Amino acid sequence: MSSYALPAGVWRRECLAEITRSRRMPQFLVPTVLTPAAFFALFALALNKSSPQAATVMLAGYGVFAATGPALFGFGAGVAMEREQGLIELKRVSPMPAGAYVAAKLAAALFATALAMVLIDATALIAGVRLSIIGWVELTAISLASTLPYALIGFGLGMRMSGKGAVAAANALYLGSAILGGLWIPSSMLPAWMRTIGEFMPSYHLNQLAQAVVDPAKGGASLSHAAITGAMTLATAFWAWTGWRRSAA
Repeated sequence: MSSYALPAGVWRRECLAEITRSRRMPQFLVPTVLTPAAFFALFALALNKSSPQAATVMLAGYGVFAATGPALFGFGAGVAMEREQGLIELKRVSPMPAGAYVAAKLAAALFATALAMVLIDATALIAGVRLSIIGWVELTAISLASTLPYALIGFGLGMRMSGKGAVAAANALYLGSAILGGLWIPSSMLPAWMRTIGEFMPSYHLNQLAQAVVDPAKGGASLSHAAITGAMTLATAFWAWTGWRRSAA
């Protein structure tokens, strides 16, 4: 029996197929990869006036921002459109494990996030950012991990909304998470009511974890932010699961 016919082979083949599909869709890959990198280059290079310290702080937030786009649009809009086209129903009646479909979408989102991080990190080096190897690894890990809660949020949206509705919701969450979560500008500069709303978003707590990497003085509350992020991820997993269960595709 071919290894591709085994359960692990089915998962691997589905993931590779979804990544290849994403690579062949510039309308998805280009905006989700270039948008965070372009914004970071604008603020870290063009408007920053050569301040490596400020660029380092921005790097932490933009790493999280790079993960939200592929997750929300790949899962939210992508899943909603595939559901409308009947593709999810086809996969449900096939012998393919349901988890393989979700894993493939997540692999494609991680692939896009990794590409965006390569561009952002390269820009950060040009801006004068200098971190230890452990620091770079920790920031990269947080950025990639940021994909999961937003992928689950997007999946729940995609299983409940139409394609157009999911695109609108994904856009609102994409921008809202960036602003209210303090990814573009520090949360301390926002009005109190916006900070309060932001604290209910995964992006805020993920950003705090990333900020603790570049500034150890902010690491005192890392455990609480990690715990809250974990709880939010479990909540989004329940949101995604109930969306899958209630939808007839």
